[in-house]
Amino acid sequence: MDEAKILETLREKFSHKSFRRPQGDIVSSILSGRDTLAIMPTGGGKSLCYQLPAMLMEGVTIVVSPLIALMKDQVDALSARGIPAASINSAQSGAQRRKIFGDLECGKLKLAYVSPERFRSKSFHKALRNLRISLFAVDEAHCISQWGHDFRPDYTRLGEALEYLGRPTCAAFTATATPDVRGDISEQLMLRDPAVFVSGFARPNLSFNIRKVSSLPEKFSRVCELIDKYKTGIVYCATRKSVERLSQMLWSEGIRHIQYHGAMAPSERDAAQNSFIGKSENLAVATNAFGMGIDRPDIRFVCHYEIPGSVEALYQESGRAGRDGGDSYCEVLLMYSDKRVQEFFIEGANPDAGFIRNTYRALRENSDEANECLLSAEAIAERVAALNRASNSAGIRKTGAGRANPMAVSSALSILRSLGYVERFDSPASRCRGTRILNPDAGWRDISFPPGLLEEKRRRDESKLRDVLRYAYSEECRQKWILNYFGEPCENPCGKCDSCRKDGEPAPGRLLNSEEVTEVRKVLSCVARMSERLGSRAWAPRFGREKIIKCLIGSKDEKILSSGFSRLSTYGILKERGAKFCSKLFTAMVGAKLIEISDGQYPLAGLTDFGVSVMLGERSDVKLDYPQVPSKKIRKRSTPTKKALGPGKKGGFCVASPDKPLYEALVKLRSEICASAGGIPAYKVFANQTLGEMAEKRPSSTREAMSIKGVGKTNAKKYLARFLDLIENFAD
Repeated sequence: MDEAKILETLREKFSHKSFRRPQGDIVSSILSGRDTLAIMPTGGGKSLCYQLPAMLMEGVTIVVSPLIALMKDQVDALSARGIPAASINSAQSGAQRRKIFGDLECGKLKLAYVSPERFRSKSFHKALRNLRISLFAVDEAHCISQWGHDFRPDYTRLGEALEYLGRPTCAAFTATATPDVRGDISEQLMLRDPAVFVSGFARPNLSFNIRKVSSLPEKFSRVCELIDKYKTGIVYCATRKSVERLSQMLWSEGIRHIQYHGAMAPSERDAAQNSFIGKSENLAVATNAFGMGIDRPDIRFVCHYEIPGSVEALYQESGRAGRDGGDSYCEVLLMYSDKRVQEFFIEGANPDAGFIRNTYRALRENSDEANECLLSAEAIAERVAALNRASNSAGIRKTGAGRANPMAVSSALSILRSLGYVERFDSPASRCRGTRILNPDAGWRDISFPPGLLEEKRRRDESKLRDVLRYAYSEECRQKWILNYFGEPCENPCGKCDSCRKDGEPAPGRLLNSEEVTEVRKVLSCVARMSERLGSRAWAPRFGREKIIKCLIGSKDEKILSSGFSRLSTYGILKERGAKFCSKLFTAMVGAKLIEISDGQYPLAGLTDFGVSVMLGERSDVKLDYPQVPSKKIRKRSTPTKKALGPGKKGGFCVASPDKPLYEALVKLRSEICASAGGIPAYKVFANQTLGEMAEKRPSSTREAMSIKGVGKTNAKKYLARFLDLIENFAD
């Protein structure tokens, strides 16, 4: 097609004078009739690459998109430009859909956005066949790949749909896809000699960072720092429970935000999303359900409250920051124990053969005469759990099959559907989705699986989690690591991430005194005694930081005792310091290059050459950020507990009874100060934990108060005098 005509349409319909690289090449490929696969970063302009050809080609362009809200946004934006487009979705009446098809047939519309679920319907296939389809565009195409991070089974019908429609030109788009996922997309869509475009994954305006933390209070404190510094951002949590807990803690500090997760009602989710995108709220606390369609350009930070399940998810979610080209900050709060959440998700996404067969058995036993089962996933899970207990199958993993896990049931249904044993349908009568057994003669024992299918899927999911852990513990430039992961060779460091900023900087912290060096040597000795001795100065690591810390504090954990660690001379050697102190000290020692963490499937802790020299007394020039030595009395009264962080605890903080009246008076004073200052967040005055220590210690001078954590020069100068006056004049 004439290049002048393409540029004219670009200017007239989309108000752009030129293409970004490689938009022009992608558009030319599609207009030439060639199947095309484009991997472009978030904010790279993927939608233009199929919307512009739609305006220049004869006939209709079908766009497959995963979310109704995303389709609506796209259609609204096109309509505002005078481009005739519509969406076809389940929220519409039959009459509305018939009108849209009529407009498509007579040429009144150029683009039709549809969800992948539409392709379940044979009548929908027939209606599409009446149209002259020139282009079939698949957005978020990684959803079609079972090796992708966001696999959606409904996408797997698209290859068959293309064949049924006579193989119109197909273009697939996604922001994150490894070489394996790219190959799977091409195979699933049966693309014919596709032109493949992989544009730069690099986001030079983003700073990628890892922040190691050891506790929930430390996480919360860091989130507050990021909000205070960057103002507009998203905090991603791994679970709904984590979203709700963090949201409550933020509200207790007076920090405005929206929360978003999949269990909210659709109207609540829409209101929250519109509030954030419309800039009436600048902070979102959400699960990864808050994803596609979040098109706000001025997001200045993205924080992952827990480690995500894959590098793809991490990069795609982080990529929602800085879409206006401005510098933005991305950070993962790394607490190694958080990987258990992702391991639970892997279990739920990978039920074993026994669980899948018992799911099918439960469906058959609870189906009606039409071979339809209307039980919810939760109800099916309970019946599957009962069958598992009854069979006591040695081949069924406890975590995958011994519990009522609705997530595992949903995964089992997807596998049964892909193998042709069942199909899912919407049941208006019960207002839920039902499951129909397609071959009633097939018993649960008859179910067979392609060799290696289940094992390979689990292996890849576990590999993705190992990859994101390797990324987190790597000392290489973060952006360079990510680009290499996606198959885009990169030699130059970004200069912005936490790894790059370490280069040439002095070690953090201060020189330790002799007593502190002794405690460091106790930790090093424990690492050595829990390693395999290879020589006079060499030890091979065998265990991770969690077990080492448990040994240091004398944990009664069954695994610690059964492993014989209680017989080591270092068992309980730092018991009086507590787990929190030991965890912080361990992290500081890793940062000071005394201890190194391996990159394997299970990161192990070992001694560096410097660590060996310090342990053997050859060196004592240890410099690190030594944690504050805890006081038993303070820890008991002022450290937030799990219960304290839950519902019903004011401000997410627990205070001992004798100090409670003063604490409440201090909180009241802080509220008055916040109100008089125009509604500033409570934590900017003094955090709850700081007020708790004030109530306990009752400082009588600025000097005494400055020893309390959270009392700094700035807030002391502004507010401390009024709090000291209250404490001095307070009578229980």
